Amino acid sequence: MAASPTFYSKLSLAFAVGGLVWAALQTYIIYSFGFNWYVAGIDSGLSIIPLAASCWLIDNNLRYYQPGKGSYINLFIWCLVLAAACTLLIRWAMPMLSLGEVYDAFLKQSLVLRFSTSFLAIGWMAMISLVWYVQQDQKENEKRKSEAEKLSRDAELYNLRQQLQPHFLFNSLNSINALIGFKPDEARKMIHQLSDFLRGTLKKDDQQQVTFNEELEHLNLYLEIEKVRFGHRLLTEISCDEKCRKAMLPPLLLQPIVENAIKFGLYDTTGEVTISIRAEIEDSYLVVMVQNPYDPQTARPRQGTGFGVSGIQRRLYLLFARNDLVETFLNDDIFTIMIKIPQG
Repeated sequence: MAASPTFYSKLSLAFAVGGLVWAALQTYIIYSFGFNWYVAGIDSGLSIIPLAASCWLIDNNLRYYQPGKGSYINLFIWCLVLAAACTLLIRWAMPMLSLGEVYDAFLKQSLVLRFSTSFLAIGWMAMISLVWYVQQDQKENEKRKSEAEKLSRDAELYNLRQQLQPHFLFNSLNSINALIGFKPDEARKMIHQLSDFLRGTLKKDDQQQVTFNEELEHLNLYLEIEKVRFGHRLLTEISCDEKCRKAMLPPLLLQPIVENAIKFGLYDTTGEVTISIRAEIEDSYLVVMVQNPYDPQTARPRQGTGFGVSGIQRRLYLLFARNDLVETFLNDDIFTIMIKIPQG
């Protein structure tokens, strides 16, 4: 269990202060029985040494080893043994100082009380140490668990991000290949757009949100590439106010949703298709709706279809721990995906 040197310095200081307070209290009690301050000080001074050593031994062992369930009886026995050892050591050592027959008789009569107080002190030390170090272990375990979950979440977010690119990249390269022969200028333009789009994608980090305006700028790069592929068939309508443009959201959130709309709106039709993107601030959310027409006889989109919806839903859950931030609707030959991004 890791702890800072400052923590152990404070613990040692608290331990020393507690020992001095205990010695002072014991000195006063012995003095109150009619002995002088010298005898009382010698008694308490020699008594506190084995008691402090026992408390330190209990604390040091519990720092590195906590008994499991059902093993507390062993800790209880150790407290008894240490209390008995402290009492016997005092019973053997104190008569050697020749403090008088009265004191020797007092010592013999107080052995039971000395044993009880030693057991109480060691037992309290054991209980406090056990509770403290168990809590410290739990905090360390929770910290490690949180770090492991964060690493796992970041890895999954990265994996989801990587899934955005392959098929879009392949389609773009196929389009560039088709344009090279008869429209080389368009092919070069598309290569530059694709380069700018991929460069922006690599710079994005899920932990650093971007403004909706920045997300739209990146989305426009994607739409320009797709408009080269689909020509006049792909039209877009983007509606948002200045307040929306300053709202924050995870990067690269709109592109897979719009890609999903293009897939269902254009792949099975030959005419013009308008993809609508609308955003507004509602309560404390940025609400974005992406709509595309569909032919129920051919496209037949389903809720949660494709990576565009399921991947975004998973990303938002990993970032906000909520499953209610993505909704889909089918109404009047219009397929709508609505996402809500918490603000603040």
